[in-house]
Amino acid sequence: MGRVLIIGCGGVASVAIQKCCQNSEVFEEICIASRTVSKCDALKAKIENTTKTKITTAQLDADNTDDIIALINEYKPDAVLNLALPYQDLTIMDACLATKTHYIDTANYEPKDTAKFEYSWQWAYRERFKEAGITAILGSGFDPGVTSVFSAYALKHHFDEINYIDILDCNGGDHGYPFATNFNPEINIREVSAKGSYWENGYWVETEPMEIKRVYNFDEVGEKDMYLLHHEEIESLALNIPGIKRIRFFMTFGQSYLTHLKCLENVGMTSIEPIMFEGKEIIPLQFLKAVLPDPASLGPRTVGKTNIGCIFQGKKDGKEKTYYLYNVCDHQECYKELGSQAISYTTGVPAMIGTMLVLKGLWNKPGVYNLEELDPDPFMEALNKWGLPWKESFNPELVD
Repeated sequence: MGRVLIIGCGGVASVAIQKCCQNSEVFEEICIASRTVSKCDALKAKIENTTKTKITTAQLDADNTDDIIALINEYKPDAVLNLALPYQDLTIMDACLATKTHYIDTANYEPKDTAKFEYSWQWAYRERFKEAGITAILGSGFDPGVTSVFSAYALKHHFDEINYIDILDCNGGDHGYPFATNFNPEINIREVSAKGSYWENGYWVETEPMEIKRVYNFDEVGEKDMYLLHHEEIESLALNIPGIKRIRFFMTFGQSYLTHLKCLENVGMTSIEPIMFEGKEIIPLQFLKAVLPDPASLGPRTVGKTNIGCIFQGKKDGKEKTYYLYNVCDHQECYKELGSQAISYTTGVPAMIGTMLVLKGLWNKPGVYNLEELDPDPFMEALNKWGLPWKESFNPELVD
């Protein structure tokens, strides 16, 4: 049915690529492109004899729009799936616009020099993508991504209006290291060390990092400490879900993680400001990333489960209603299937699904969209089919 250029070859990309290859009827051909082409070649060698999907590889500097344009013109994909770094979203979107190629990503653009997470840069492309007749799907991961689809599904099938959304991201896994991050360390640490915020009554309320803590008992995981963070889907959900009064995002962290992170912050290792070291300019956070375990290496040693979902409060037929949609994912089951831990799995599978829906024409309309703006039903059906079955509760424990 289609040909896709996939940019990136890290942990999430490995999952998405393998899932594409399980879905050969839709993904007839893929090209894996990365700055380090040897990683692409190694993944191709691992899976090419297990799939009908035709796989090619390419070396690509995703910071360079002209190079991306050249590869798109050479390969002629129906869509580009961006699984590179968030810093590279705009160069890839520019290339897709220049070549009139559909675009899908999993995380919003971030400038390299500021830990700032917002959609304004990508939303600025709306009219240009619409005029070009091509689609851009923003944030087709889990959070954002599945959480956005969950919100659209809840509104479509269970509510006349949703007033409160609490997004809960629990990783109950244990990798055995004193300190490691379950996805790109640079992105992870920037995210959790930034100020928190939530949306309430039409305004942003800013908090200090890790200032607000709650305890929640997660299905199949147990009781965990969770902390309020800023997260990008709050921004789009606040605009697109009618009746909304408050949206919050919480993520669980163990005490060991927090203690190590505070120590690293105190000695300057989480800084993104350049410093001089032995005559060379380095960024401390990038150096820290280099010495921490590669998230892609955590799969064989991570045990436990994740539980990620949304608690909704609102009204149906004039009556108050609560509803909880979530997924539980087992780290070891993910590793058995794809050699991945669950954090990469829960992002990589939705990346494949969003791309599939664009290729099939179900989510193919000109413009730039967040997932809650699109029909949730085919995505929800695909979650059950491709490894992320969802669960629901009509009387959930609420977060105070």
